[in-house]
Amino acid sequence: MDYRKLMELVSEVGTRLARSGAETYRVEESVVRILTAYGLESRVYSVPNSLIITILVPESLPITQLCRIGQHGNDLDGVEQYNNLSRRICREKPEPDEALRWLEETEKARKQYPLPMVLLGYLLVACGFCVFFGGSVADCLCAGFCGLMLGLVDHFLSKVRTNVFFQKIIAAFAMAFIAYGLGVLRLADNVDMVVIGTLMLLVPGLLFTNALRDIIFGDTNSGINRIVEVLLIAAAVALGTAAAWNFATMVFGTPVIAPAMDHSPLLTCLTGFIACAGFVIVFNIHGCGKMLCALGGAITWAAFCITSWLGGGELFCYFIATIIAAIYAEIMARVRKYPAISYLVISLLPLIPGAGIYYTAQQAIQSDMDGFIAYGTNTLATAGVMAVGILLVSTVVRMVHHRH
Repeated sequence: MDYRKLMELVSEVGTRLARSGAETYRVEESVVRILTAYGLESRVYSVPNSLIITILVPESLPITQLCRIGQHGNDLDGVEQYNNLSRRICREKPEPDEALRWLEETEKARKQYPLPMVLLGYLLVACGFCVFFGGSVADCLCAGFCGLMLGLVDHFLSKVRTNVFFQKIIAAFAMAFIAYGLGVLRLADNVDMVVIGTLMLLVPGLLFTNALRDIIFGDTNSGINRIVEVLLIAAAVALGTAAAWNFATMVFGTPVIAPAMDHSPLLTCLTGFIACAGFVIVFNIHGCGKMLCALGGAITWAAFCITSWLGGGELFCYFIATIIAAIYAEIMARVRKYPAISYLVISLLPLIPGAGIYYTAQQAIQSDMDGFIAYGTNTLATAGVMAVGILLVSTVVRMVHHRH
């Protein structure tokens, strides 16, 4: 056995999984299972920016390699493709050179949406969530325009390899400034709904979900690192939005904001489905699982609405809806033999408190500390309840899995 080639294989599989956005436990388990399939013991440790692999070579010194992972992406098709590759390697156990050839074939076979399709995803997300949170038809159209502009800014900043936090600040500023300008021109009825709907594109939904799953599976260091990154990104988005508000107020004056509209549960489920379909494109999900992922978002919000109609409190509704989303993701993962993360992250998107993040930042801008504490506490409570719901389902699933 060529242990050096085998080390090259597992390090490449692990790092590519991590860069695509896989959870820490999936990265570690994929590496361990491949090495176990070849009859080798190993020690694997992964954190968001590094992967350390040690192969315990029989009758020789161990081989250790440290891999720098770098920036993580939102490429869920990559997670699915590399996860399938690791399963195939474990099943067929080819020579390392042959497995490396499979790896390159997988890399070439990966699909990426062209820029016009990605911009369509941004448009669907912004339009869908704008109406979802209470925007009018005019707000929806303005949010779609802001979403397109945000997509172009994101694409340009990604091409020039801008720091992720600076990228979020610039993107949030550009999007919010355009939205406030549309409000001053009286093209939008409620600028807040336009901003919140488009702001959902900047909320780190995949990173937030992975952080919760890392903590649940005992990868505390990785989970805490991801949570800190989530908070920094949220702060960057809030800073960009705040700067846009202050600058727009100086240039245009304070925009007139109408009250949010109270839409029917059927309409919010429909617009939630549309927004989730947009995120399917943004997160690069392909195949027949695309609509199943978007359907999960509609099912999750329907569960929230039904629980609310039955008299449940807001946090209880979030808890039940999160459980439904997690169960749906686990069922789909086992039926289609694909990672649950694709279904879970999309299904949870309607529950992510984008409005809470926005209003928390807005109260801070206006120096309203009572409002800041109220919105901030509610947002954190929502995130905590969602974490408990995911924890409950994941724990039960792992207990059942280990029993069998």
